[in-house]
Amino acid sequence: MSRAGCTADPSDPSMPLRFTRIEWLLLLLTLIWGSNFSVVKTAIEEFPPLPFNALRMVLASAIFFGLLGRSSASRPCRRDWPVIIALGFVGHFLYQVCFMEGIARTSAANSSLILGATPIAVAILMWCSGREPLSTTHWVGVGVSLVGVYLVIGQGARINSSSLTGDLLTMGAVWCWAVYTVSAQSILKRYSPLTMTTWSMAVGTALFVPLGLPGLLVLNWREISFGAWAGLVYSAIFALCVSYLIWYTAVQRIGSARTSIYSNMVPVVAMIVAAVWLRESISVMQIGGAASIIAGVALTKVRPLHGS
Repeated sequence: MSRAGCTADPSDPSMPLRFTRIEWLLLLLTLIWGSNFSVVKTAIEEFPPLPFNALRMVLASAIFFGLLGRSSASRPCRRDWPVIIALGFVGHFLYQVCFMEGIARTSAANSSLILGATPIAVAILMWCSGREPLSTTHWVGVGVSLVGVYLVIGQGARINSSSLTGDLLTMGAVWCWAVYTVSAQSILKRYSPLTMTTWSMAVGTALFVPLGLPGLLVLNWREISFGAWAGLVYSAIFALCVSYLIWYTAVQRIGSARTSIYSNMVPVVAMIVAAVWLRESISVMQIGGAASIIAGVALTKVRPLHGS
């Protein structure tokens, strides 16, 4: 029998669910982003949000350029600069503005619940563009996972006039991230995730720094504790550098829709970390929600997306 005849079909529903290396890395990403909520929440008790974000973006950009090196092959071609600039504006500048301003104006429960809609936004954009046909099983998995997100943090969500602006800004962040994730697929055919992320992050950082600069000029640097600085460095290195590289390597290899579903695991990790670090309680309903999220992620693996 030939080697080809022995190759297993990954789309066969009878095959056991096995995680690939990139999917294990995506699970690591959920650990980083989930813990980042508690890290940032603690750090911005001393740092104003916009200066904090400006500093971590500058640090992340410096790290990316250090990793990229000075090779001319690592620079985008002139014809690709409009796309890089657009990605930087939407995915790093506009997303960060909407996220930081949104979370400042609404509850953590509302923002977490709204951000849990990211896989739906990505799936809708992929379906509308016709780039990545979605199976019924994938849609069911997204739905089951979103139910889990609601059970984990949605019980405390409330919509009222005071939080509506923050809710709308957070929803704007969801669509910015979805557009960035889907649009990046075309540029990832020509550049590595490191090259694409480095230059788009640089564009976003250059646009964001002026927003944080006024706060930085009046910041009392001596009042910032070592723990707050450590939180900023952790968030820059892991939540931005490491996680973004994992995310866009996954987008390149398994597609936008299958990658985005792992973002629903973030509230589960955030819940556990907050319980251990911030002493927040976990209810039976939240445990059930966590199980539903995991089941939804597993469903997206039963029958992979066509062509991915």
